[in-house]
Amino acid sequence: MADLDRTVRRNTLILASVTAVNSVVLQLASAVSSITFVLVTGERGLLGLGPAIFLTSSGLTAVVAGRTMDRRGRRPVLAAGFVALAAGCSLTALATDTSSVPLLLLGFVLIGMGQATSLLIRAAAGDMYVAARRARGISYVLSGAVIGAVLGPAVFSPMFADRKLDAAELTVPWLSAAAIALIALTIVLLVRPDTRVIGQMLSDRARDATPPAGAPLAEIVRRPGVIPAMIASLASFGVMVSVMNLAGYVVVEVHHHSQDSVFPIIGAHVLGMYALVLVVGALIDRIGRTPALSIGLVVMGASTLGLQWVASVPMTALLLFGLGIGWNISFVAATAQMADCTAPEERGKLLGFNDLIAALLGASLALIGGYGLESEGVGALAVGATIIVISPVAWILWRVPQPAAADA
Repeated sequence: MADLDRTVRRNTLILASVTAVNSVVLQLASAVSSITFVLVTGERGLLGLGPAIFLTSSGLTAVVAGRTMDRRGRRPVLAAGFVALAAGCSLTALATDTSSVPLLLLGFVLIGMGQATSLLIRAAAGDMYVAARRARGISYVLSGAVIGAVLGPAVFSPMFADRKLDAAELTVPWLSAAAIALIALTIVLLVRPDTRVIGQMLSDRARDATPPAGAPLAEIVRRPGVIPAMIASLASFGVMVSVMNLAGYVVVEVHHHSQDSVFPIIGAHVLGMYALVLVVGALIDRIGRTPALSIGLVVMGASTLGLQWVASVPMTALLLFGLGIGWNISFVAATAQMADCTAPEERGKLLGFNDLIAALLGASLALIGGYGLESEGVGALAVGATIIVISPVAWILWRVPQPAAADA
């Protein structure tokens, strides 16, 4: 038992380090994907298409990646994802240097593939902890992104300071992101043993009624607690990624701030996503999944609504920080609840299916939000995002019964 505890602590630290490094790349993609697409293609009316491309790619990849994780393990899939992420950033860098739209589109597709697999790192985190401590375990791994929230602005802000806004100026940042993705690849290969093995060991030790491993997805989705968790996850992820990916355009093109001012705002958002994750994880385990799902969505709604009334960098950063905190609460609670309802051999399948729908929703919202932002202004984006994120709250609270743990 002591050896297993040491292994879990070691793998948790490694995965937290991977999360830290990956969040640096995520910040660049969030901050400049819309602007990159506009500068390379020249199509301002389609500014939401850039994020929509890698979100769609992410969703389609998530299903395959999740199922492959259940069959082959978490580590090889995560490693393949970081290879795709590095390749995607490299191609995007080349596209900005050559003004090549085909290279840009292929780069965004590969970035989406990499983001899909890196997001499934939470499946690896859920493997290593019993249900009573699972939200905390997931929060330990996600807490690495706090370091990434600090590193992102430190790495990228100087690259944009006092620079004119054109496609060529984005080449070096995207190349830097490719190198950082390779660092994440190196670190994830250190995970030993594969966390799926640990999950199976903990499941074998459990004495409660564990659902039969490998059940069909349709059966898994019908288990008590799965649908409310998925609804909360879809609303929180879809709104979060669409607003985050359009924030850079709002700050630079609508409010006319400098390009380098985007990174402190995105850094504040990422800090909100993960700064309180250790507290949030323990709180979710204490108060229960359902109240936490609703609280997170309400916090997100308050943050998105405020975007229509602010224009300064500090206030925008504060609201994006709040958006991150709300997402953190609902996302960790949803992940923990879905992990509670599944055996280790099913976890990747369910999370991958959830991520498919979430990414497609995020892509749709990015497209709609980009159009609304360009035609109607920031108010349309703010109000629309708020309505979407708070709509499920009453229904989730109505379905109060909690699921039994699958492998407590």
